[in-house]
Amino acid sequence: MSKAAELAALIGSGQAQGNKNLIINGAMTVDQRHDGSSFTIVNGNSTTGVIADRFRVNETSGVVMTGQRVADAPVGFEYSSKLTVTTADSSLGSTEFHRMIQPIEGKNISNLNWGTSNAKTLTLTFYVKSSLTGQYYISVFNNAADRTLLKGYTISSADTWEKKTITIIGDQTGTWLTTNATGIYLMWSLGTGSNYQSSTLDAYQAGFFMAKSDQVNLAATNGSTWQLTGAQLEIGDVATPFEHRSFGDELAACQRYFCTYASGGYNPRSYANINNYSFGVQEVSFATTMRATPTATETSSATFSNCDNLRPGALDAHHCSFIVDSDTSGGSFYARDFEYTFDAEI
Repeated sequence: MSKAAELAALIGSGQAQGNKNLIINGAMTVDQRHDGSSFTIVNGNSTTGVIADRFRVNETSGVVMTGQRVADAPVGFEYSSKLTVTTADSSLGSTEFHRMIQPIEGKNISNLNWGTSNAKTLTLTFYVKSSLTGQYYISVFNNAADRTLLKGYTISSADTWEKKTITIIGDQTGTWLTTNATGIYLMWSLGTGSNYQSSTLDAYQAGFFMAKSDQVNLAATNGSTWQLTGAQLEIGDVATPFEHRSFGDELAACQRYFCTYASGGYNPRSYANINNYSFGVQEVSFATTMRATPTATETSSATFSNCDNLRPGALDAHHCSFIVDSDTSGGSFYARDFEYTFDAEI
């Protein structure tokens, strides 16, 4: 096939178009929570288990790991997300596991037609590096976790970046949501207990599975590491070069699910002879519409004058109003230098 014909075929399949990558932040450029700092991941972590934005680590076992976005990556990339085992767990129970996961919003997969006879095939590419060689697996499953596709890959050389390309057929049955909930979960297994193991590869099956029984258990070796970057999921059965989006575009995509707000100073507001009253201080419009009404969490306390509390008021996917409560009669007040996070992750 000529280059022109190949390009025409890619354009026809949707692969050569902008925003072809269904994975957000696949090059790990955005790290809103930690900005490259390391943090501890233990059994039950949720928000703190997110390394680079949109890449979450889940684990239910005795292992303790550190997570960090690091400046170690293959040619063409700057960052990767890295896991390091600091407390080993060499024997996983039947329901224990470790995994890296990105949930893909249903509104971003409506064109895939999964759950119908027109379901489209996808191609997953990524770069991986680990201190432990052997057999690993990725899992694709739906929101209800009752339809799963398992695919395997091998890490051949320790501590060496390797590029993997995996074809993911579309599921012609099952329910794959196209709402603002999770449409597809994409998961990299790092150790899986027997309850989530299956011997079936390359075909969708009923139920929820993460790997075959020969999956490497990263947690078995203290000090072991696993890294990921350059993750791309695109329509078609041909892998194309990684789509490097601008940092601004990638950040905006991430802020649909998580963002931070840090106040500046506020000019004092005056009032007279009013006790126990609430005043609106600031209305914040989010940089982009969030996936859903977020959870607001204070991460840095405000500096107050003549008021005793700061709290979020009206909150939806578009904005948040901050309110101060005053118990002082007369004078002026301010609340400033505070920071909040807003979380609408799936």
